[in-house]
Amino acid sequence: MTSNASKAGEPFVPTKLIKHFQANHTTRDAQTSGWSALWDSQQNDLWDRGKPSPALIDLIESAPWPARREGRRPKALVPGCGKGYDVVMLALHGFDVYGLEVSPTGVETARAYAAQQLDAPLAYNYGEGNQEKYPMNQRGEVTFLAGDFFKRDWESQCVREGESFEGFDLIYDYTFLCALLPEMRQDWGRRMGELLGPQPAKLVCLEFPLYKDLNLPGPPWPLREGIYYDVLAGGGTGVFDSDEAAQSALQRPNKGPLERVARIRPPRTYPQGEGTDHLGIWQVKSR
Repeated sequence: MTSNASKAGEPFVPTKLIKHFQANHTTRDAQTSGWSALWDSQQNDLWDRGKPSPALIDLIESAPWPARREGRRPKALVPGCGKGYDVVMLALHGFDVYGLEVSPTGVETARAYAAQQLDAPLAYNYGEGNQEKYPMNQRGEVTFLAGDFFKRDWESQCVREGESFEGFDLIYDYTFLCALLPEMRQDWGRRMGELLGPQPAKLVCLEFPLYKDLNLPGPPWPLREGIYYDVLAGGGTGVFDSDEAAQSALQRPNKGPLERVARIRPPRTYPQGEGTDHLGIWQVKSR
């Protein structure tokens, strides 16, 4: 997703993406139609990164990812999955992956991309020199779903027959939270708590854009470390009008659904977030 201001201090120039939402899609109820209209008019290049997340690749390849059931591949969810770059990459690393998009057109686009990459994956799906460590016969399954993240009607498509939904072993968020109206952040946090399985399952957030002025419009809407913490751990709304207020959220008691395990600056990330992106890693609170 392209930001509308490169760094702090630069003049604000509304992007085509921002203008699109300001014109006809300013309310919560209009968000789905806003994104669907862009997919249907083949304007997904406005946020397309062109490859999977280097930061996520390095994290996944750093250690085996645990599955909660012996003999089963770990199950992952990528909400707002776009063309499916991260969905395919995770499958190539042995996950059964579900990519969720609000647009049926987006889902068809992702399925076409996956059909090509799963049989002949490009090198950008792996860390340098690591492709041979992940043989094709060990890849996971890929499923793309058209659905609303905030509703539960799609969850039944993520379980085997006769089983109940028990959450995901990995959920990855990159430009999903920043695509949502600020007033939707608290519900985003609530849903993450519902969708994430018990420990050792993890929610991984590549925090972006951390450099954008909090008073500028989106998407992408500006974020801060304290916003993620407030929503996931503090049980708050995640809406702040100053850096000082967002930073103060880090001092709040952990009343939310999740607890943070780690926060790191990844050695590799997309150019748009170099120097500012961080990976936040979360799990269901210990009891």
